[in-house]
Amino acid sequence: MSPRPAFRPAGPADAPAPQPAPLRADGPPPAAPLAGWGRFPTLPAHRAAPADLAAAAAALRAQGEGIAPRGLGRAYGDAALPPAAGPGLAVETRRLDRFHAFDPETGVLVAEAGVSLGEIATALLPRGWFPAVVPGTRFVSLGGAIAADVHGKNHHAPGGGAFGDHVAWLELMDESGALRRLAPGDPGFAETCGGMGLTGLIVRAAIRLRRVESGWLRQETIRAGNLDAAMDLIEASQGWTHASAWIDCLARGTRLGRAILYRAEDAAYDELAAAQKLDRWALKAQEKRLGPPPDLVPGFALNLLTMRAFNALYWAGGGPAERRGPALVDWGTCFHPLDAVLGWNRIYGRRGFVQFQCALPPETAREGLRAMLRLTSQAGQGSFLAVLKALGEGREGASLSFPRRGWTLALDFPATPRAFFVIERLHRLTAEHGGRIYLAKDARMTAAEFAATEPRAPAFRASPARARAFATALARRLEL
Repeated sequence: MSPRPAFRPAGPADAPAPQPAPLRADGPPPAAPLAGWGRFPTLPAHRAAPADLAAAAAALRAQGEGIAPRGLGRAYGDAALPPAAGPGLAVETRRLDRFHAFDPETGVLVAEAGVSLGEIATALLPRGWFPAVVPGTRFVSLGGAIAADVHGKNHHAPGGGAFGDHVAWLELMDESGALRRLAPGDPGFAETCGGMGLTGLIVRAAIRLRRVESGWLRQETIRAGNLDAAMDLIEASQGWTHASAWIDCLARGTRLGRAILYRAEDAAYDELAAAQKLDRWALKAQEKRLGPPPDLVPGFALNLLTMRAFNALYWAGGGPAERRGPALVDWGTCFHPLDAVLGWNRIYGRRGFVQFQCALPPETAREGLRAMLRLTSQAGQGSFLAVLKALGEGREGASLSFPRRGWTLALDFPATPRAFFVIERLHRLTAEHGGRIYLAKDARMTAAEFAATEPRAPAFRASPARARAFATALARRLEL
């Protein structure tokens, strides 16, 4: 059984990884430290960034096994890192970034896997189209969005769901460099959507976008005094297309789980004020971004006092009234607020951070979420970035897709031994309440915890779609 990933103090390996060396005819480039967005763990890895499909096929054939697909590096933990033991290779798709075709009548886009969702939005918003599903950052590759089957604030809504629900077809490259095109219903398609890159290298896909009249949204902000009130508000907002809540996970007693709900609808052109009409697609608004914080944030700067102060200020920022709005906000502010600070993952310092995200069924969600928030509050390990959302129906079978009908809670923690203890308890609570854990965010789950929370894992392991040549540190840790 896989051991729990060990805590490793910060050191030289925590420095940003160098850029991949070019592909070489005499073998893979030398290994160098590599990490996910959370900057924990950092593992030695070979890297290759092919510029076209021929180069990608050559890299896969040369490696043969231990291949870890990697998009833009936004998986939080070790989902896009090769296993620490063995000569693994991270094959990055960031240079496979071409748009191939777009149908302005149906909104179907054909693009390579390295194109980011932000690039898709920027290119096609002026033509009245936007990705049907977007996660909390626009810096996710198309291939990564499919492999993680990402979801957004509209998972519960008609036309929402997970990213894989909007894929018309995808092209998958195996270790020999051979290509297969898969569409919904084909063997292997469902396993690839949410398969975390373990069915092959996604190199191209056709996706269906949704039509919009502008890049602005009409958003309401409502404060909820505790967890029950927050969940009641979210349930009452199921008629809204987009809804999520920030949770104060340090609040206690009668204020446990107090929250600020954000719910939004696409704004029609006629709703825009004069200033918004001048920037109808809100592209200029996306240029207003802060630079990355310094890479020297000391660990002691993020402590219980600073987190309590931040949460109190954020709560107060909801406005003096319980309800505020509606107000017009641009698509970046609504969907990707953290992208306003480039490199925000540095806020936790060089030690990095880990995220816990679970999905609980509706029957046990209130009790389970209450227990989780009590635990984080009492342990003083609250998160700046706690998010609560309702989810619609998920994908079952042999797929490892994360969303399921019910509720999801996401919490960030500094990568410290004390936080790891809290996360272990959160894993236990997830299992006790019949939930599952998001693999794209995970860096700490053991194989035993995975087995206790993911009954679909045996079917995925046994599926012919599981490509044995593709292996990641996450897959090795969870015995996938």
